[in-house]
Order: sequence, then structure tokens, then C-alpha cells
Amino acid sequence: MRYSDILDETRISLTANKARSGLTILGIVIGIASVIAMVSIGEGAKGSIQSSIEGLGSNLLTVLPGFVQPGRGIVSSGRGTAQTLKNEDIDALSSLEGVKAVSPELQRRFQITSQIGNNTNSTVVGATDQYAAVRTVEVENGVFLSPTHERSMSHVAVLGPTVAKDLFGEDVDPLNKTLRINRVNFKVIGILKSKGGSGFMNLDDMILVPLSTMQKILSGVDYLSTIALAVEDKNQMPAVQEAASAALLVTHRVSEPDFSIISQADILGALSQVTTTFTLFLASIAGISLIVGGIGIMNMMLTTVTERTREIGLRMAIGARRRDITWQFLMEAVMLTFLGGLIGVLIGWLIAFVVARFVGIATEVSWQAVLTAFGVATGIGIVFGYYPARRAARFNPIDALRYE
Repeated sequence: MRYSDILDETRISLTANKARSGLTILGIVIGIASVIAMVSIGEGAKGSIQSSIEGLGSNLLTVLPGFVQPGRGIVSSGRGTAQTLKNEDIDALSSLEGVKAVSPELQRRFQITSQIGNNTNSTVVGATDQYAAVRTVEVENGVFLSPTHERSMSHVAVLGPTVAKDLFGEDVDPLNKTLRINRVNFKVIGILKSKGGSGFMNLDDMILVPLSTMQKILSGVDYLSTIALAVEDKNQMPAVQEAASAALLVTHRVSEPDFSIISQADILGALSQVTTTFTLFLASIAGISLIVGGIGIMNMMLTTVTERTREIGLRMAIGARRRDITWQFLMEAVMLTFLGGLIGVLIGWLIAFVVARFVGIATEVSWQAVLTAFGVATGIGIVFGYYPARRAARFNPIDALRYE
């Protein structure tokens, strides 16, 4: 029996009862569409996380107080506090070979009120003029913090675009306006360009003030919450990380680290692993419907074999071999799953497009996911269609012709 004849017989058999064929492939359609949608959302989220982490700054190392111990997160040493980063550490890190810039930072959340009466709760960051170079931020209007502001503990502030809009609205120019932070008045000297959320922070929703002003006036502390290092060359990251750790051990006069140095690769690797695991988990749940769809196909094929018993006997009587009968019914099962996979891929792509367009969640449909979906669909057709096909091929021609 020629393959063209098998394909023609398959088309006739499937179109003879369109409603049953359509309902049978529905499980495959739902399963493939769900897998494509989940994988595309997961891949999109991974790409979004990568761009967000890279948006924090190029070749960035972040020094945090407290030592990261496996399974315990960031915990501090010594007296049980996590206030281990001091201003003295800035000079020790700035002198290291390969370090392009160092940005000491102290973050606090305050209720901020503008002179026009609007208020918001936002993050205030005490920083130096090096913040812009390390965090790769640019001023859209006005000027950035300068060493003069730092030395004189000036009451000046640079606003992110989001917090500027919250405090002054869209119709008022914030430059040279006054805002109150923790009962202290500050003059707005600059507005940053929009950068968006980056990793764990949203640079658009921050207020930058001189580090000395934050430490001496707003918070009354002498420690730092973060020290960010911009490394000159990406290939120098491991060496600089090791040198920074050695320098801080000497500065802190400790034998065991009471700080943690995290690179972009560390953060990106951890977050990518989480998103990959979560994507596989969701895809596995969606894949259950593929198994259900495969069982549905097997059930339909067994019913079809029973209904066409006399046809099978007649084909065998006029010379059809067992292999021909097996191929015929196996091809019907594979064609059902192939059509279900094709429709499922289209619907999955449509779901990913709708989610990206109207929900705002990044999606990315990869060819690997599409080819995998088709492979899984074909495999299900073979696995769940083989038993009914073999059962049809083993009929005794005489008994089949006598079947009522």
C-alpha cells in the first residue's frame, strides 16, 4: 500500500466524522497552547530580568553588609548587627586596580511632601557624584550631585521621574522647587531620565541627596547600606571581587567576612534559575492536558477500530497486510495530534501576543519551544495510537468479516 493511499484514507476517515475528530484533538490543542504560552512567558521574564540586572550598571559589583551563608541568607557577624560598611571602606575600594568608580550609598524610606502639598512615600538614597557613573543614570533637567554638595552637606535633591510626577504633577516644573524630607527642606536641582525598574529597585522612584546630608541630618548614622563598584573590564570582575574582599578584611580587622560581594552574574544566575524552574513547573502542569488528550485519542481510535472491524476484514481479504493496517490507523492518530499541535502552537502564540500587548508581561516564543511542541504532539500520536493500530492489524480476516 502506497503512502499516498494511506494519507488519502486518513483524510477520508478523519473528515467522515468532523465533530468527533475535532473534540478528540481538543485536549492536544489545549495542552500545546498552554505549554507554548507558559514557556514564552517564562523566556520573556528571563530576558526582562537579564536586561533589568544589566540596567543597574555595567560590570557592577555590589558590597552588602553581613555575610551570605548557604540556607540562611544575609546575616551579620560580630555583635549581631548588619552595619558593617563604613565610610573608611570607600578609600580602600577606590584604590584597587581595575575599579573604575565607587558609589557609597545609604538608603532609607521617608514620607516626602512637596511645596504644592502633594506627598508620597519613597526611597531616599544618600549618594555621591560617582552614583551616576556606577548606576549609569543621566540627568534630563538640571544638574547632578557634586563633590561640593557632599562637602557642605547641602540640602539638595535629584528626583527620579516617577517621584517627581507624584510630588509635583505633570504641569509643574520641579526644578528649584522645595520638598520636605523628615522635616527638613530640600531644593530640587535635577530630574533624572527615565530608566525603569531594574532588578530589585526602581531608579525612577527614588530621591538622591548628598551622602553626608543623609548620614548626618536625615538618618543620624555613620554606616552605609551598599557600596557599588564599577569595574573597568568585565574580564576583571573575579579578580576585583577577590581583591575587594581581601581589602575589606584588612579594613574591618576581621578574619572572617562580615560583608558580601555580589556580582551581576551571581544575581542573574540565581534569578534565571528561579524563572527556569518556575517555567518548567508551569509547563509540566500544562503538559498534563497532553496526556489527557493522548488518552482521548486512544479512546477514539479504539472506538474507530471496533466500528470499522468489517472494513478491516475486507481490506485483509483483498490483500492488505498487517503492516498496512497498522500504518493506516497509526497515521490517523498521528494526523490528529499533528493538527492539534499546529492549532495549539497558533493559539499559544496568540495567547503570548495578547499577554505581551495588553497585560504588559514580556513574552518570547522561541523556535525551540515550537519544534518541541510538534515533537511532543507527534510522539503522543505514536504512543497512544500504536495499541489501537496493532489491535486492528491482529484481527482475523474471517472473524472480522463476520463481525456485526
